[in-house]
Amino acid sequence: MTRSLPTSAARASGAPARLARHVPVLQRRPLAADAGGGRDLVIAATTVVGMAAVLTGPLVWAAAILLLAAVILGTLQVIGDVEGPAGDRGVPIETLFLPAVAAIGCLGAIRLVPLGLAILPALLLTGLLIDRTLAVEARIAAAPEGPDIDDRPRVLIAMLVVALVAFTGVAAIVPGGIAGLEPAGAPIAPLPLGDLVLLAVADAAIAGLLGYRAAALRATSVREALWAALTYGVAIAVGAAAIRAMGIPRLIGPALLMLLFYLWDSLHATEPTRRRDPRWIWETLVLAGLGAVVAFWNLRLVG
Repeated sequence: MTRSLPTSAARASGAPARLARHVPVLQRRPLAADAGGGRDLVIAATTVVGMAAVLTGPLVWAAAILLLAAVILGTLQVIGDVEGPAGDRGVPIETLFLPAVAAIGCLGAIRLVPLGLAILPALLLTGLLIDRTLAVEARIAAAPEGPDIDDRPRVLIAMLVVALVAFTGVAAIVPGGIAGLEPAGAPIAPLPLGDLVLLAVADAAIAGLLGYRAAALRATSVREALWAALTYGVAIAVGAAAIRAMGIPRLIGPALLMLLFYLWDSLHATEPTRRRDPRWIWETLVLAGLGAVVAFWNLRLVG
């Protein structure tokens, strides 16, 4: 791992602070091959998404984990080939998450599309989403000073779209994760505890990866970004469990989770998060209290 300038030194030099850790690229490809690297990754990821549409049970989770790892490694090479700081210092870790989360989100969400001709437009949208996330990260990697004031809104919009797709994908994979699919007039059955925990943990992992990426845009240290990612994950886990317990039907639940992600990001973006900030203590207490209430609520529903 290589290191960039410390935060204080970067601020003193007038350059925006960057996360300290980068992933080195072992071997850069010739310039002529750079343009095709992203296209190959998009095609490969889209193909896996299409093949996974027929999988069931634990095989879906295995495919999602393998796809996540493969897209992270592929993005590392694609961003490392970009002419810019990423090719010299190594690729910032946060740039690897957005395309990978987009890919696994599509892998889950495509299960909502009936098998047949309708799956072709879904695969085209999958390829487009992964391609656009790669383009956003490549643009930032090519900038000598990192993300500017115009890049941050682009990344935020991309994160919100990816978050909606990913939360939908998780709900589609977890049995009963999408409420309101019962016959008309039938009560919405509570989700079994094991499936509820799986839903909350998977959504928390998605939020943690995207939260780390969001925190990196605010030029925080690695420690602060990791803490922010943890709070994103806990907040979304609590929200996912509460929304499913309320039985909010169909895709309204994932949309509300996306809104919660946006609101939590806005809360963190209002002021720079500082070490020993009293807000950290209140955040922890509030999240713990909400988590306890939601857990008790779901246990009563299941019991």
